[in-house]
Amino acid sequence: MQTSKLPVLIACSHGTSSAEGQAAVNRMRDEMRALRPELDIREAYVDVQEPNLPEVVAALPDGPAVIVPLLLSVGYHVKVDIAEAVQSRPDTVASAPLGPDPRLAALLRRRLEEAGVKPDDDVVLAAAGSSDPSAAEDVERLVGQLAELHPGRIMAGYGASAKPSVPDAVAQLQNGSASPAIASYLLAPGYFHDQLGKAGSATVTEPLLPDPVLAQIALDRFDEACVQLAR
Repeated sequence: MQTSKLPVLIACSHGTSSAEGQAAVNRMRDEMRALRPELDIREAYVDVQEPNLPEVVAALPDGPAVIVPLLLSVGYHVKVDIAEAVQSRPDTVASAPLGPDPRLAALLRRRLEEAGVKPDDDVVLAAAGSSDPSAAEDVERLVGQLAELHPGRIMAGYGASAKPSVPDAVAQLQNGSASPAIASYLLAPGYFHDQLGKAGSATVTEPLLPDPVLAQIALDRFDEACVQLAR
């Protein structure tokens, strides 16, 4: 395939007011560009930051495009914001989000090890949360993938819009004086990650970024979507 025929890749993230979170996502896009320098990779956001996704899609040159959600599950932004952007332009498709994926489970296990969590310790997998049931289904799939790597009890908890909340999940897994660890199933630093420190556990892992596996997963999602686009 000629370089000129390659679809534009729109790396679309949620957006955050956290400067540290913005830097982490920008670094991920830079890692994607380093891995695939032949691709035209553009940034876009569904909330908080600019440029917003509709503007980016409207400004694209003629030709195919793939929107890659830099999001960890299906939810409102994938089903509504990104779906509307796809419908607004011909030769445009969206890939699956980054998660669930066994590579994310392996990364979470590394984050737990870095935080000193033992294999038999209980863990709350802390996700952002969504009002869309599909998002919780994706998180539960990730819980199952992590359970293959971590023998201790694991329960999902959510920052918003779904139950149980992260503090409630911590309370449910409380074992005497021992609180479960919180595994941050969040892409980058920001508001939701900051709230995890107030959820009742002495141990909170770092977010998924920075780690080069996220860039590779995003590019794999792009390649999968290109097959769909070719059809």
